[in-house]
Amino acid sequence: MIYKKIFWMVVLIYVCSSAFADWDRLQLTYDEPAKAWTDALPIGNGSMGAMVFGGIQEERIQFNHDTLWVGNPRSYSRRGAVDYLPEIRKLLFEGKQKEAENLATEHFMSKPLRQAAYQPFGDVILEFPEFDEVTNYQRSLHLDEAVARTVFTADGVTYRRVVFASNPDGLIAIRLKADKPGSLTCKVRLSSDHKKSLKIEKVNKDILRMNGVVDDYRLEKRNNITEYEGVVEFEAQLKVVSRGGTVQVTDEAIQVKDADSIILYLATGTSYENYRSLDANPGESCAQIFQEMGRKTYREILEDHQADHRSLFRRVDLNLGGGHSLGLSTDDRLNGYQANPDPDFAALLFQYGRYLMIASSRPGGQAANLQGLWNDKKTPSWDSKYTININTEMNYWLAELTNISECHEPLFAMLDDLQVTGSEVARDFYGARGWVVHHNTDGWRGAAPINASNHGIWPTGGAWLATHLWERYLFSGDVSFLTDCGYPLLKGASEFFLDYLISDPVYGKGWLVSGPSNSPERGGLVMAPTMDHQIIRYLLSATAEAAEILQKDAVFAGELRKTAERIAPNQVGEAGQLKEWLYVEDPFTDHRHVSHLWGLHPGNEITQETPDLFEACKKTLELRGDKATGWSRAWKVNFWARLRDGEHMNDVLTGFFQNASIKRQAGFYNNLFDAHPPFQIDGNFGLTSGIAEALLQSHQRDSDGNHILDFLPALPSAWSEGAISGLRARGGFEISISWSKGKLKEAKVESMLGKPIVVRTPEGPEVVHAKTIRGNTYSIKLP
Repeated sequence: MIYKKIFWMVVLIYVCSSAFADWDRLQLTYDEPAKAWTDALPIGNGSMGAMVFGGIQEERIQFNHDTLWVGNPRSYSRRGAVDYLPEIRKLLFEGKQKEAENLATEHFMSKPLRQAAYQPFGDVILEFPEFDEVTNYQRSLHLDEAVARTVFTADGVTYRRVVFASNPDGLIAIRLKADKPGSLTCKVRLSSDHKKSLKIEKVNKDILRMNGVVDDYRLEKRNNITEYEGVVEFEAQLKVVSRGGTVQVTDEAIQVKDADSIILYLATGTSYENYRSLDANPGESCAQIFQEMGRKTYREILEDHQADHRSLFRRVDLNLGGGHSLGLSTDDRLNGYQANPDPDFAALLFQYGRYLMIASSRPGGQAANLQGLWNDKKTPSWDSKYTININTEMNYWLAELTNISECHEPLFAMLDDLQVTGSEVARDFYGARGWVVHHNTDGWRGAAPINASNHGIWPTGGAWLATHLWERYLFSGDVSFLTDCGYPLLKGASEFFLDYLISDPVYGKGWLVSGPSNSPERGGLVMAPTMDHQIIRYLLSATAEAAEILQKDAVFAGELRKTAERIAPNQVGEAGQLKEWLYVEDPFTDHRHVSHLWGLHPGNEITQETPDLFEACKKTLELRGDKATGWSRAWKVNFWARLRDGEHMNDVLTGFFQNASIKRQAGFYNNLFDAHPPFQIDGNFGLTSGIAEALLQSHQRDSDGNHILDFLPALPSAWSEGAISGLRARGGFEISISWSKGKLKEAKVESMLGKPIVVRTPEGPEVVHAKTIRGNTYSIKLP
């Protein structure tokens, strides 16, 4: 029996192993200034973000605010669309796909057809006198300190710059210092690509102001013209504090001469109050930031910033061994990885994903968009909004698992908005209760199908997002959250599908199917895509369980369970693959979307306990191949981790580590931003999730409903020695694991809810503590 192999010991005093972590190793370093935006280094406080270039004669700090969008509050819904729903379904069941798509294009799409674009805000430009000789240049981003630094020696003087974005003080701070008194002279300007009503002027002797209105937007694509009026107002204020020398603020710039040190504080605001209102005053927002900063010193602001950041970042530490490439610049580490893989570099990418999430998604701000919150283009790729047929969800896979649950909250706030706009779309397009969102949304919370009928009509985007509410509860056990936020949104999302699902007319087994819909983003408009059925089953079952936990809506919960059981089940195709559609057989493609494996990850209905479907998922991935765009590679890392194949998982990971700055290919840019290409941040977040999934899984339950802790389920041989502390598991546990020679040495399990500890062993699930004490830590060791 398993008790002869493993013994268990209650540990009453828990010492977090991260207290001994080497945080200094977590740096991105470079030996030359950024040449491109994807070389620059990102900082962020959840709402404000900036890219630091580290220039010598000219420093550029390009900045954003997460509420700067083209357009204005609007409804994207379309009254009367529901009248065409029966005919679209009829045409699809008759095999007349093109006719159905044409009808849907004309009568069943959003107005306007495209959503709004997220916008860049502006730049802080620092101009310096010319230097004769520059040596010892280095720029870096310290992930634990959340600080970007630039250091170089010029004409015998060493210059140091520090840039960070403070969440507690709501600003960006820029500090310049020289080791020789009176050596700092620079001109500081504010600029913006938005020229509509743009004005730059002096506020007082130490503040320069820039304000304006977002430019009008026009995009012509595929014979469709999208136009939005620029309405959102914005303002940036730059405050200067100089030690020594002289400061002059004019209506054009800040001029500092012969200073010992210079500190610049950047505050921003927009008129965007929420998706329905533009009543915020951006100038007052900036003034309030400086007023609340008060007389705090730079040192106090820095210390508060770092304490805030580390309170999240230091919860998890990962050591995968290696480190032989630590002496190289980060771009050289990336370039050399495939020839000489360094596990420590994979650990760096893991923590970089957590850093970027903390920087781009904090309570009170907007959810992380397709580029987090960093964007330098007025017409960014895919509008830098929210693509919710994979990308936005992938952004947040790491939030609960890697112990930064607070970063999940902006997504939940966005869902609270979407239930309002989505209920309008549910009514107008489907004649249904509840709420629905299709494959994209934006700052104005569009919920209707956009772009084109062959991929835009996908009604499970909101449902997938809603599953994150249930995941939050599974990890935290927070009944108050479930009561106040989770269950009401889950209930509305489920009500929609009770009205939306229809009977399958083909197999005669009483199944329910989804449609019109698609399998993102391939195959066109269809009935009965597998991914829909997996998501809807999960949603309905989770909502029913939530109702039972809260002891409410018993009749409704019963209806949900009965409906979930009737949804068409997963099917295995002729090649042994998981079928992507109920009615279509098409296994032979290398398409980047492998949407129908949702039930494997992030869902939980396909596991080694369903061996036929488990093997069908593996066959599907073998047929698709390992190559893909950035986010797709990241999802495949998660897939292979769930398939418990650490070697294949690491093969995909290694293939991901290639430099997209050298040639256009999926991988990473010099600053380690994920390259679709172009830049999308989801691959960074998805990679972090995938590495965590290789080390700890908790998505399965035993026969009593307890979550099973699965240690090192997909550990590759390349990571034979290592440790991780601070991961979270469903059921309310915090986990630290160490291993040697590829085998578990010890796992420490802190029980946060007092639930039983069940561990997966080679013999299957084993209850090792039927009762636990909340707050105690239990140690699992091999003899």
